Amino acid sequence: MQSREVHMMGTIIQLSVQHKYARFVLEELILRLKEYEQRFSAHDPQSELMQVNRNAGIQPIAVHPQLYELIKLGKIHSTASSSMLNITIGPLVKAWRIGFHDAQVPTSQQIQSLLSKTNANDIILDDKNQTVFLKHRGMFIDLGALAKGFIADLLIDDSQSMGAEAGLINLGGNVMTYGKSPNHKDGYWRIGIQHPFRPRGKNIAILRALHQSIVTSGIYERKFTYNNETYHHILDPATGYPVKSEIAGLTIVSKKSVDGEIWTTRLFGQQPRMIIDTLNQLEDIAGIVVTTTGELYYSESLKPYLLETSI
Repeated sequence: MQSREVHMMGTIIQLSVQHKYARFVLEELILRLKEYEQRFSAHDPQSELMQVNRNAGIQPIAVHPQLYELIKLGKIHSTASSSMLNITIGPLVKAWRIGFHDAQVPTSQQIQSLLSKTNANDIILDDKNQTVFLKHRGMFIDLGALAKGFIADLLIDDSQSMGAEAGLINLGGNVMTYGKSPNHKDGYWRIGIQHPFRPRGKNIAILRALHQSIVTSGIYERKFTYNNETYHHILDPATGYPVKSEIAGLTIVSKKSVDGEIWTTRLFGQQPRMIIDTLNQLEDIAGIVVTTTGELYYSESLKPYLLETSI
């Protein structure tokens, strides 16, 4: 097993593969990563996604099939009932800038004005021509809630097409495993679930995973304090303010990483038992919830695979 670590997409990315020519495979994966970042980034002015945003209210833009697929998927889940996911929340993300050095608290008037530009139903898609059109000037698609998962799935496909026997992809906390771990006799990978209230690397649970994605979203990662009030980066698409929730962290375990991204965002803010009940109704998707008071909830199907839990 050989590994590489690169700084891309605003985070530290770790790639590990088991292959006779692992060095070549890793170099190829890094090239693919650069290609995907150029396609999906809402921060690179030259990305394919930003061409769509620059033409909001002006004209439809023909896009790569991968970008079209992800925007279409994002629209479906952004317009679902009670969903906290909204890929058109970009204007509000830009206004708050949480996670960047110039984070600020917008005025209530600014937030109300921007909310009118965050209706995902105003994304007009043309399946035949693969075009995306944002109906109003000032609209802005931000795929930050989905892109890492979608890219992780693409990288798995890329690795397998090059004959990699096994590997692990960590896109800044979005972890995807495939094949059997060479480090454990049972073949399962050990994935740590970050403790929301302790330093990075301190886990609240250890999960045994095989051919699975583990995606965690939490209020502890990106935040800032202003006038003695702390604001986190997960915005409520209904109010434009950081979501008020008793959830400190939500982890989704799924076969596809993009599904993990979808459901960590869609469900964030709901009651813990409601989240677990919803996940129990979904095929091949399970979850772990940590509340702000330190309670731990998890899908019954995960019980045999949780090796360690401690608050």
